[in-house]
Amino acid sequence: MPRAPSFRLFLPSLLLTLLVAGCGDKDAQAPAAVTQPSAQAAAAADPAAAPLLGALQKQLDGYRRIIVLLADEEQQSAADRTTSTRIGQQLFHDGLEQRGAIATQFDTLLRGTSPQRFATLGTVLDYIESAPELFDADRLAFREVLRDLHERIGADSSLPAVKLHQRIGEDLEALDEIERNYNQELTRIFSRFERTRAIELKREKWDDYIAHLHKDYSREAILRDYGVIEPYPMSMKDSDREIFGRDLPPKTVVLTFDDGPHKAYTDEVVAILKRYDVPGVFFEVGRNLGKVDPDGKVSLGPMAKISRNLMEEGYAVGNHSLTHAQLSRTTGDALRQQVLDTDTLLKDVDSKRAPLFRFPYGARNAEGLQLLNEAGLKSIMWNIDSMDWADPVPESIVQRVLDQVNKEQRGIILFHDIHDRAVKALPQILDRLIADGYQFAGWNGRDFSVARPRKGSDRDATVTTGYEKSWAIVVGIDNYAKWPKLEYASHDAQAVADTLTGQFGFPSSQVIVLKNEQATRNNILAAFHDRLSDDRTGRNDRVFVFFAGHGATRQLASGRDLGYIIPVDSDPKEFATDAIAMTDIQNIAESMQAKHVMFVMDACYSGLGLTRGGPSSSSFLRENARRSARQMLTAGGADQQVADAGPNGHSVFTWVLLQALAGKGDLNGDGLITGTELAAYVAPAVSAVSQQTPAFGSLPGSQGGEFVFQVPDSQEYLNADTRQLTADAIALNNKVDAAQDAKNSEAPVTVADLQGGKAKLVVPTAGPASDRQRSQQANDRGLQLYREKRYDEAAAQFAEALKLRPDFAQAANNLGFVYYRQQRYAEAARWLENTLKIDPSRAVAHLNLGDAYFHVGDKAKAKQAYTTYLALQPQGSGAAQARAQLEKL
Repeated sequence: MPRAPSFRLFLPSLLLTLLVAGCGDKDAQAPAAVTQPSAQAAAAADPAAAPLLGALQKQLDGYRRIIVLLADEEQQSAADRTTSTRIGQQLFHDGLEQRGAIATQFDTLLRGTSPQRFATLGTVLDYIESAPELFDADRLAFREVLRDLHERIGADSSLPAVKLHQRIGEDLEALDEIERNYNQELTRIFSRFERTRAIELKREKWDDYIAHLHKDYSREAILRDYGVIEPYPMSMKDSDREIFGRDLPPKTVVLTFDDGPHKAYTDEVVAILKRYDVPGVFFEVGRNLGKVDPDGKVSLGPMAKISRNLMEEGYAVGNHSLTHAQLSRTTGDALRQQVLDTDTLLKDVDSKRAPLFRFPYGARNAEGLQLLNEAGLKSIMWNIDSMDWADPVPESIVQRVLDQVNKEQRGIILFHDIHDRAVKALPQILDRLIADGYQFAGWNGRDFSVARPRKGSDRDATVTTGYEKSWAIVVGIDNYAKWPKLEYASHDAQAVADTLTGQFGFPSSQVIVLKNEQATRNNILAAFHDRLSDDRTGRNDRVFVFFAGHGATRQLASGRDLGYIIPVDSDPKEFATDAIAMTDIQNIAESMQAKHVMFVMDACYSGLGLTRGGPSSSSFLRENARRSARQMLTAGGADQQVADAGPNGHSVFTWVLLQALAGKGDLNGDGLITGTELAAYVAPAVSAVSQQTPAFGSLPGSQGGEFVFQVPDSQEYLNADTRQLTADAIALNNKVDAAQDAKNSEAPVTVADLQGGKAKLVVPTAGPASDRQRSQQANDRGLQLYREKRYDEAAAQFAEALKLRPDFAQAANNLGFVYYRQQRYAEAARWLENTLKIDPSRAVAHLNLGDAYFHVGDKAKAKQAYTTYLALQPQGSGAAQARAQLEKL
């Protein structure tokens, strides 16, 4: 097999090129007369070499990742350097295992009798020596592999083996020259892993190589692959330096316990928290844990085990000073000892200690707050004091806490886990707070959030929309007797009805569905008049109307157009009298007491006078509660036809509408979809992928209000049963997204009105969102992207969710499952393990973990994961799959 000249033969010209241009000019690194194939092309040409080439590329990938992690460590913080080194060590040891696997492949190949085995090794050497995608610094990743091969092939005295042995020896000499040129940089990076590179000789330009690596690798992505996502810096809420709890959501409290650990009462408090399934935060005094000698040596005492158990069980454990001194009167080294020695003790107990500090007695000074800032600690105060340290009567403590909670409506409650009276008062307090609908927030690594909302809490109600009842009339007609039959209208109507009752919680008893033969003129009008008009709906209700079927336009004697929707029993010759005119719809809309009404018509017609709504203000929700809304969105104009060839048996218009309602219509990211946002998403999207021009506006009598949908938080944990979109649905969504990306997201959206004119839509300004809300929104965007098989983008969104909320088990599972779908099973297993550290009882994560370990080849861990899943969900949807996999194991 022909091959390139060895490194030794062309090395002088290589070094000259490096001296002139550095690593950046790859074209100059190999002789121009020789063109070598890439790894993929070489594997295709010689299939026997494919496994070895694939293993070498894995070896190179790990080597590059280590360089990217550590090349700029001087600019990294101490914590970042520690993380980079830890993951770098994992990568290094993974590389050692890969090297062993490559050596095994060499042994297998050399023990064979095929005359092509030496040609296969020649293909491998061609790749290492001259592959065009490799920089010279890349080739150093293969030096130990070549040494292994050099030693193994030296035992064979045949002529082909002798020639290969000589060739490998020349390559190793060339690699030694390259290493000397990069010696200083590589020594700095790799010396922490192996101490063999210490010669300081002439070196060549390095920056171009690093710049090249950064095109394909990032520190953040490398850490993510190894199960690490660094959260955003701690949020600052009550003030720049301290948290009192006044910015928590309504009816949300944080339970905190000071002065422990206590040999008896701390465990009793934990038992109560477990019984009520609520989180807690413990602030501990350093001397209770052990001591730090002047030389920095840590000696932990017996009660440190209590703290370790707290952290292992997921409770946040923070710093309460070394001796419970009054730190407002302490300065200098004494102050640093109080804060930093306790932090050292907590870290020695468990590196997962929370970066939280509580000043004893709440007494602090400016120097103390500055010291916390330097140490990366956050001061946690309180706004509700149980006074359990002074009050010996549990019932009195209970009443005091409840009275303060009732007054504050939210906050951080101060208890002490060193008094039996606190233990006695706590259950009574929890009983009352839970009964009153309070949520309990815990520390998530960045701020306080509610990990698992309690059923029946305020968060389950759509309080931001201000609706009391939700009504809908949904009509879909395919089987017209005298008009052309349609294909998708009935299916469209059912999908909309299912979305209203499922996703948005409309009671099924208040959603009237009329399909095909049911959708006569009399039945449609009766649905409005008998169920919704006059006083049948309340002033704080909403009504959503959807019609999928034929529309028609008639020109009146005055020259004005009048639109109609066509019921199933209409006659084309008589539709002026047996169809339903838009004037009838207007009258019905005005007769309803409901505050907000929205009509969505998947039909094309014109002839409806619309008014323009005014621009929305930053106080949108407050103003919207006072203003009525009568809005309409139609699929197109009089001279257009509905495109009935959308994905999954839907019209294009309804498909885009359903995607908007699934979350894409929340254009400003505030968790709400207004009528204007719905139109601003749907109208341009449908126009971009069809010949339709949807129109939107407000009916006469509307006071500028907005119909509002509240987007529910998705509770879905990705797994093998999660449905994804079909190829045609993904293709259509990609076209829609391309059209959305092409326009300025901040500019008003221009859409048609039903008079043939244009209207500019202004999306309401979003209010401030909490980290928890932003995290949930990122997770939900990730789910949308996963369904569209946009895995890299989905992973980025799940990672964003975890930066905002490190204890978000759902996002951790979903990120792990994206890796699984990408067949990156080791990475998947790391994130699924992370999920179970956050939520050990999450059955679906155990099932996913079993699948990941099954593909990794770790039978013991796969078996354990499947067994745990079956113990948690013996009749679960994945039980049959788990049992089938266990049989294979």
